[in-house]
Amino acid sequence: MSSALTDLFPHPIVQAPMAGGVSVPQLVAAVAEAGGLGFLAAGYKTADGMYQEIKQLRSLTGRPFGVNLFMPQPEYAETGAVEVYAHQLAGEAAWYETELGDPDSGRDDGYDAKLAVLLDNPVPVVSFHFGVPSREALDSLRSAGTFTLVTATTVDEALAVERAGADAVIVQGVEAGGHQGTHRDTPENDRAGIGLLSLLAQVRASVGLPIVAAGGLMRGSQIAAVLAAGASAAQLGTAFLATPESGAHAVHKQALTNPLFVRTELTRAFSGRPARGLVNRFLREHGPYAPAAYPEVHHLTSPLRKAAAKAGDAQGMALWAGQGHRLARELPAGQLVEVLLSELAEARTALPELAVDAPADEDGGDR
Repeated sequence: MSSALTDLFPHPIVQAPMAGGVSVPQLVAAVAEAGGLGFLAAGYKTADGMYQEIKQLRSLTGRPFGVNLFMPQPEYAETGAVEVYAHQLAGEAAWYETELGDPDSGRDDGYDAKLAVLLDNPVPVVSFHFGVPSREALDSLRSAGTFTLVTATTVDEALAVERAGADAVIVQGVEAGGHQGTHRDTPENDRAGIGLLSLLAQVRASVGLPIVAAGGLMRGSQIAAVLAAGASAAQLGTAFLATPESGAHAVHKQALTNPLFVRTELTRAFSGRPARGLVNRFLREHGPYAPAAYPEVHHLTSPLRKAAAKAGDAQGMALWAGQGHRLARELPAGQLVEVLLSELAEARTALPELAVDAPADEDGGDR
């Protein structure tokens, strides 16, 4: 891994930025104090809201941390599809006694203003989701002393990250909870996601950048696996969602291990972009009909999700979770980092034993 990044945090554990109020300063600080790299999620916040959280975080820890930005999205032409979906959601609005949101509430997530704040008040690390920033933006951040990472979900996307001049790439497997960080939202690729280990091997063979691996990681043994496969660090989101420092709703935390929620799916139901969540009533009823329209659908369903959360109704909430959600542990974030490091050390100790015990081929070679 690039020494510019490894010098920032001693342990190869990154707490994923989880937008929507999960990655609060208290969580990020706890991870940072334990020797990992914590991330604030600037998505869905104003530039000033992001800045205030950075100030709060700096009052909690002097350790390095990161901030994640959403890239602006291209214009969506098929407004009729959003109108049809809004009509379908009218019953939900009546049930939760709220109005649907305005789908035209903005497409750029305040990107330029947030980038300006981060250039005026540099932070150690900035990562990007939903696309690749310009070389100018990446160079400006580098000149400010900021290390940059960009999410990729395919080899082609990872190559684009490298060409743009980012310092490292976050390789996100299809197992990951929340939104897939695809650079272009193409519905025909909705079932074409690649598992983390396969994707990691492909990217490592094609790209020279340091790699942070993300996707369904919940145990130290899994961290050991991605490190052995060529990653420099592992990014975990769902594992930290259940911690007391997480800003996730209590119902969301409980749902991770609730036997009622047995599996996850990628869905457009809540935001119009593929995102992995626990399968609940809302996802089942509306997922098949949700258009590929982000952030229009996100704005449209926002009041519904807030009303469901206020009512404590897990069946109407966006319960983002990775495929390993049943392995969630309700530990304080700092203690969770310690447990993960212990598991990682144990797995690494076992690796040589596995190599020694491996059966041999007839010609004497290891299988």
